[in-house]
Amino acid sequence: MTANYLSRISPLPKRISTWSTLIRSSRYASADSRGLLFSWRGFSSTAYNFGNWLLPTQHEAKKSRKGRPRVPTGGSSRGTTVMWGDFGLRMCDHHRRIPSSALKIGEDAIKVRLKGMRYRLYKRVCANIGVYTKGNEVRMGKGKGSFDHWASRIAVSKIIFEIKGDIHEQVARDAFRLAGNKMPGKYEFVKKGDPPVVGITALNGISLEELKRPRRKVPLPMPPLRLAEASGSASTSSRI
Repeated sequence: MTANYLSRISPLPKRISTWSTLIRSSRYASADSRGLLFSWRGFSSTAYNFGNWLLPTQHEAKKSRKGRPRVPTGGSSRGTTVMWGDFGLRMCDHHRRIPSSALKIGEDAIKVRLKGMRYRLYKRVCANIGVYTKGNEVRMGKGKGSFDHWASRIAVSKIIFEIKGDIHEQVARDAFRLAGNKMPGKYEFVKKGDPPVVGITALNGISLEELKRPRRKVPLPMPPLRLAEASGSASTSSRI
């Protein structure tokens, strides 16, 4: 069937001994027929890239556990500021696992509100964690659940959406408000240039060293000479 199809679109030789000859003969085809031929990719061992930010290209080789999002114990503020856009939507209450359906609903809410405007929407997260569920009346034990949906682990103060374009700030606030109302969790509106956040603490003029320092400043240990002078002055004042 393939040889008959190629014979109609290109002047092939009468005898085709190997598949390499067949591929070389396709060079004589026109541009349109060549594009149609290679769009089929019958001789390729690679797969099409059907994935997107809500649907990975391939399924997981190993089942993902429920897990927990990362906790910035070392003071990391990665992913808490607006990078590419002008405005952003940031989670501000607690880390959680959000399904891809909820992320899609939030994206659709933003697109409906900004319909007809010139903008670009950036997604800072991706649903790459598989969620597996078990049916009713199933015996106890782990690892027996079947695949249910894709989800994303989102840490606290993580930017989810960003918008860049000729859009007023109030319009962007309204679009993010609609998206936040339709997704689980509590969100806040941020702008380009806002300070980063460690956990739920905004680093507005605070350095990382000051953040790691304890709240009560511990006095430095005094030298023995000064310690003796301080004790002597204290005894003198008590006598007076």
